[in-house]
Amino acid sequence: MARVKVYTTDFCPYCEKAKSILSSKGVEYDEINIQDDEKLRDEIERLTGGRRDVPQIFIDGEHIGDDDALEALAVSGELDKMFNLEAQEATLPAPEIILPTAEITPPVLSHHDEKIRNVIIIGAGPAGFAAALYAARANLHPVLITGSEIGGQVSTTTDIENYPGFKGENAAELIQIMQSQAMHFGTEILFFDVVTEVDFAQHPFRIKTHESELFAKSVIICTGASHRKLNIPGEAEFAGKGVSYCATCDGFFFQNRSVVVVGGGDSAVEEALFLTRFASEIHLVHRRDRLRAGSVLQKRILNHEKVKFIWDSVVEEIQGDEKGVNAVRLRNVKTDEQTIHPTEGVFVFIGHIPNTEIFKGQIELDERGYIITDKRQRTSVPGVFAAGDVQDHLFRQAITSAGSGAAAAIEAERYIAEIEDRAYPGRL
Repeated sequence: MARVKVYTTDFCPYCEKAKSILSSKGVEYDEINIQDDEKLRDEIERLTGGRRDVPQIFIDGEHIGDDDALEALAVSGELDKMFNLEAQEATLPAPEIILPTAEITPPVLSHHDEKIRNVIIIGAGPAGFAAALYAARANLHPVLITGSEIGGQVSTTTDIENYPGFKGENAAELIQIMQSQAMHFGTEILFFDVVTEVDFAQHPFRIKTHESELFAKSVIICTGASHRKLNIPGEAEFAGKGVSYCATCDGFFFQNRSVVVVGGGDSAVEEALFLTRFASEIHLVHRRDRLRAGSVLQKRILNHEKVKFIWDSVVEEIQGDEKGVNAVRLRNVKTDEQTIHPTEGVFVFIGHIPNTEIFKGQIELDERGYIITDKRQRTSVPGVFAAGDVQDHLFRQAITSAGSGAAAAIEAERYIAEIEDRAYPGRL
């Protein structure tokens, strides 16, 4: 079998994603953690032509790329071919078919068909796992489809200090606890399967993924939000070569280097504070004249000796050469003056975009793309619920996401009881 090497660092959710993809395929790999090892850090840059991000994956000495590249290979089936997994599966007994095939059409299905799931949960952050836990404890036997990432936005942070009852070391530990608890009560998890299409115009609802097609009496959408990009010249060109969206993943590559952090909210400040462990100096660029982060975070960063602030400014262009980023072009939003600011890294934290593309035309969205729900997590389609950052652009906290996930599961249980014409134990 081909030999696989995965270069990682501590506090890296994307590294966990890559390792989980390989493990789900039964592929053995050698993990090389480069944290605090300058020789290995330099080796990565040399082997990848200047990449300054992790994970980086090699198969039989060939550089495959990062977690996204590995996921693309898995989705396309190329990863199976590399490791001859198709031939191995062919020697196994045929599995029992428990999901509808392409030939089965909605009219064939009844609400009592065993092939129809009670609840399908899309997304694996705090909202998704909370929904799974509550649905599982209600004996609804939920199916949770993780998508390409586990943990959501919380997995990109390091310390979790404001989740009641949790005193662990980092966010990854909290997510692992949530996942374990949901599975303990009977949640079926489809790891790293991605929903590609939904049909909410029919009932039972149809959910199509890369791996299968499922039908459900109710659906809970917990797909969260993704990092918003600057969409400026140089950003895509230098992605991984100085441009990053995860300081906890890639900060070590910028040991004793000057970097720029773009943004002024909680995420930007948290990541900038993390970068103070490595960078020689940090310039935080914000389009306003004050931070939007919480008061505790502001107090920590405003007096930090390594952090300087460039107020009322935006990044117009990221510049560099074959070695990577070497400068940004800034524009003052009040004076319109433009300046060139030398830097070796740009970390972007300017907000999020809800992951709702596949739901357009299926349920009602607001002008920013967030799913519209009422106070009971109900969407415009009866039986379809939403929870977490995909419908919350105000609070965006792990605890509020988990709470809305629990509420959505309770509402799903109530909805199923109604369509099955049976008693519901609640009093809503």
